Amino acid sequence: MKKLTWILSVLCLTLSANAAKKKVLPYQDRNLPVEQRVSDLLSRMTLEEKIGQLRCTLAWNYYDIRDKNVIPTDLFKQDIKDGNIGMLWATYRADPWTRKSLTNGLNPELAAKCGNALQKYVKENTRLGIPLFLAEEAPHGHMAIGTTVFPTGLGMAATWNPTLIEQAGRVIAKEIRLQGGHISYGPVLDVSRDPRWSRVEESYGEDPTLTSYMGEAMVRGLGAGKLSDPYATLATLKHFIGYGTTESGQNGNPTFLGMREIHENFLPPFKRAIDAGALSVMTSYNSLDGIPCTANSYFLTDILHKEWNFHGFVVSDLYSIDGIWQTHHVAATRQQAGVMALHAGVDVDLGALAYEGLVEAVKKGEAIEARIDTACARILRMKFEMGLFEHPYVNPKAARDVRNADNIAVAHQTALELITLLENKNHTLPLRKDMRVAVIGPNADNVYNLLGDYTAPQPEGNVKTILAGVKTKLPTANIEYVKGCAVRDTNDCNIDEAVAAARRADAIIVAVGGSSARDFKTSYKETGAAVSDSKSLGDMDCGEGFDRATLTLLGRQQELLEALKQTGKPLVVVYIEGRPLEKTWAAEHADALLTAYYPGQQGGQAIADVLFGDYNPAGRLPVSVARHIGQLPVYYNKKAPAAHNYVEMSAKPLYSFGYGLSYTTFAYTNLQITKKDKYTLDVSFDVTNTGNCDGDEVAQLYLRDELASTVQPLLQLKHFERAMIKRGETHHFTFTLTADDLSIVNAEMKRVVEPGDFTIMVGASSDQIKLNGKLTVEK
Repeated sequence: MKKLTWILSVLCLTLSANAAKKKVLPYQDRNLPVEQRVSDLLSRMTLEEKIGQLRCTLAWNYYDIRDKNVIPTDLFKQDIKDGNIGMLWATYRADPWTRKSLTNGLNPELAAKCGNALQKYVKENTRLGIPLFLAEEAPHGHMAIGTTVFPTGLGMAATWNPTLIEQAGRVIAKEIRLQGGHISYGPVLDVSRDPRWSRVEESYGEDPTLTSYMGEAMVRGLGAGKLSDPYATLATLKHFIGYGTTESGQNGNPTFLGMREIHENFLPPFKRAIDAGALSVMTSYNSLDGIPCTANSYFLTDILHKEWNFHGFVVSDLYSIDGIWQTHHVAATRQQAGVMALHAGVDVDLGALAYEGLVEAVKKGEAIEARIDTACARILRMKFEMGLFEHPYVNPKAARDVRNADNIAVAHQTALELITLLENKNHTLPLRKDMRVAVIGPNADNVYNLLGDYTAPQPEGNVKTILAGVKTKLPTANIEYVKGCAVRDTNDCNIDEAVAAARRADAIIVAVGGSSARDFKTSYKETGAAVSDSKSLGDMDCGEGFDRATLTLLGRQQELLEALKQTGKPLVVVYIEGRPLEKTWAAEHADALLTAYYPGQQGGQAIADVLFGDYNPAGRLPVSVARHIGQLPVYYNKKAPAAHNYVEMSAKPLYSFGYGLSYTTFAYTNLQITKKDKYTLDVSFDVTNTGNCDGDEVAQLYLRDELASTVQPLLQLKHFERAMIKRGETHHFTFTLTADDLSIVNAEMKRVVEPGDFTIMVGASSDQIKLNGKLTVEK
């Protein structure tokens, strides 16, 4: 009997212990409000655990592939143990910098298994089981093997089609989430006014309005901040603030902008994207008026959180906190730089070195733990809202749906809509499909040169080159391909062979320009930016770190163009470029001239569709194209007075912002301005397709404030719409102007609408105004 009692007692104790183990703590209770769960979890965390949530480490070395499985590395386990790491960056990234290739990198299914393995380890081997956030680069598609590659930002902006960009965003978000990622780095909202800058390709161009609408659309596509949706990502806006207008066009150089200029042109795209649901903002490497942007409390706290009521978190650019110490020299140590960034409003340290010292800084009284609590709570809130505590894993088999036919179709449509026709003399285009053509140039059959920076290695056949596209239009016997020359390497040339092929052809298609394609010979800084040096003879002339002193074609490309022109055959020049390169010679001598920016994996097919008339081009320039580098900066919305000509040349750009031709023509008529209330009015007009084929037109509305208390632009884009108009038909456009459109930042730094006269201008580009009207705002 005593033995039975003893057994029952032991059994009761065991059951009681098991019950205690299974007790659900408040932060684990999915039925409680998120704020209550955050508060409970935060109260249970040590200082070290809270700081760990603020550290985002580089993670492509955190996994090993074993047959068809993925396991965590010892490095990952040690970093979790030592640093309580809560966020990973670029786990799935593959490129020459990370040394991850098609051979040793993760395909989508393995990526999902990798994310699951890392999450499982953290859930089972840390005290509180807080799931990881996996942040991934995604400015024009997820930068991982097997994903859909879209055009870079400049190309997306050239579509002038926010609805299409939203579709691209949805594809990007779903592909990231299917693989177990959560945070998408992008869109890039840097207003770019200097084409010498290496990252113009990532931006949406020179204009705050176009950038605002494109950024807003991309954020909507990425999930609009609705983290409970299964395919929503946490969009991260890059880079805050003034990064696209640095001195000399050099990446990370100081920015010299007045505070009014910042508020008028550089902050609005970020504000609009935040209103659309962006929940993360990334700082920038530059300084502004002597303050490193990663340590600027005015922008990171006063503007973002206090003025805009931003509910997300701020993340540093990679090692930009360290840069406060190492680059800007305003901190004596890395630890001091970390304290400065933390107190300025940076919640997450990308790179995770600087915030490693916060534990000691708190103990020494240099860092405020309450600020760490605030930052940690922001991160935890997002993890709860995304449901990661309940559902940290994904289905690896579902990841096979990445880069499906529907997604590729969106990439193809985006590439089609960005192609911008700059010249078409004597209706050279479209080309006939019974012609014999010579396809020539360094960018005619180069897979990676079409893709831009932040792109992973591509499997065979995934990317359609221009030559491949032409082969879908003509019999093989009618096509002759010769490279002619490289982008930069003057030894890699066969111009004579190219000229001979051109003489045998009815027309020449020559693809020139540049490339952001990284290779394993290029050197890289610890931030991932490429290092330009005299020993590097690859094609790369653009992409992060590759700033230019000139904008002319490099290598022997100009020589190739001139030699081809001498054949007398119709010359069609296609620029593949990450920045608006100088095109003065081509504008004068080419029979047809197009730019396709970096058009992505379907770029070559889309270019062929346009060249042979299967699609009518309607891309519009998101940046002005300078005649000469001496004109810079040459953006369209400069403030009064109007520019006067130089001794040597016009002050006007070669091609203006918003410009682009079509295979058809359009007529603008019937401008009507209807006032709805004091600060709201409808502007309507008709556009008729007067040509011989169907086509898209991009109608653009500009505004000029005739008399204001601060100097204003001579014209500023306010609204635009891309619409398909069939031959002979008319489309009725209506834009609604609001107080926000009419407002300025006055002398007291307040945004106001001042009474007075405004000129309303409607047209096909910033220098092709077709209709004018007047508006008076009464006192």
